[in-house]
Amino acid sequence: MTSVQTAVVDTDVHCSPKALSDLSPYLDAYWRGYITEGGIALSPTQGGAYPPAVPTSGTPAPSSVDELRAGFLDVRGPQLPQLNLAVLNCTTSFHCNRNPYYEAALCRAVNDWLVAEWLERDDRLRASMVVPTLDTAAAVAEIERIGDHPRIVQVLLPVRTDAPWGNVRHRPLLRAAAERGLVVGLHAWGRIGNAPTSSGMTHTYLEDYIANSQIIVQGQVTSLVTEGVFAHLPDLRVTLLECGFSWLPTLLWRFDKDWKGVWREVPWLDAKPSETVRRHLRLTTAPAQLPRDPEQMREALDLLDAGSMLLYASDHPHDHGSGGERLLAALSDEERERVLGGNAADWYRPA
Repeated sequence: MTSVQTAVVDTDVHCSPKALSDLSPYLDAYWRGYITEGGIALSPTQGGAYPPAVPTSGTPAPSSVDELRAGFLDVRGPQLPQLNLAVLNCTTSFHCNRNPYYEAALCRAVNDWLVAEWLERDDRLRASMVVPTLDTAAAVAEIERIGDHPRIVQVLLPVRTDAPWGNVRHRPLLRAAAERGLVVGLHAWGRIGNAPTSSGMTHTYLEDYIANSQIIVQGQVTSLVTEGVFAHLPDLRVTLLECGFSWLPTLLWRFDKDWKGVWREVPWLDAKPSETVRRHLRLTTAPAQLPRDPEQMREALDLLDAGSMLLYASDHPHDHGSGGERLLAALSDEERERVLGGNAADWYRPA
């Protein structure tokens, strides 16, 4: 299906400490005591499946480079050539408590753990740094502290937040990332205490899972574009990670249509919203929610311009079924080469 010369860049490979004690060497004495004496632990969504036995989340993320090598980096299936680069995404800080000082300390520890325990032990690895979401000034300080590391290529943010990322309060954070050439990655999930719909909380995992790509992430896309983030930060690049992609064409059709009627509310938009999105956003291939019929699948990929807009992602160790393999098989040779590695090499320029 692919040429052995194709360079593969996996833009979403998960890792996680087994326990918060793994981060102890990177926390000062106060925060080590805060965790142990307060009985604070990883949330269920960080350390295991949510809910138990769900196929997409039933395997814990690897907690060491050796585990990642043995279970993934050095074991490639027949569908893909050897992996060249993998971008690590650690979501351990996404679900922490509401203490902004603890969140900042946890993010610093995660970032130092990623550098020392992962990046310095395997040349194939790149990483997304994490930043606190409760304190914008602390997030900017963390980007300034470690964002210039040559193998950190992205600032990882949860897609479910207290306020949309286009909100002006977040602008200093996004500006700090853009000034350092870092991509901003909006990754599925986030604060589990926040309602996933505008009408409140859901009662089933199915509703929650669907809301992630059908409600929450679409709201983030419209927020970033409508509130002028890309007009003010023309160099900002955003990747939507583990959020699906087949929903984008219909959103952009409606976005362009309604913009024509109410453009006066957003005078900073000097082009169609769809054009802004295609310049500034990319999406990952997992999960690939596509029709089974080959003709319908090809039509969906053409509407998306998949060869330009998609970045390959395994979402290891999560299993989203056969959609990813069917997607790659439906692409032309040129499109497949771009999706597997070329697009990511252009997008994550420092990598």
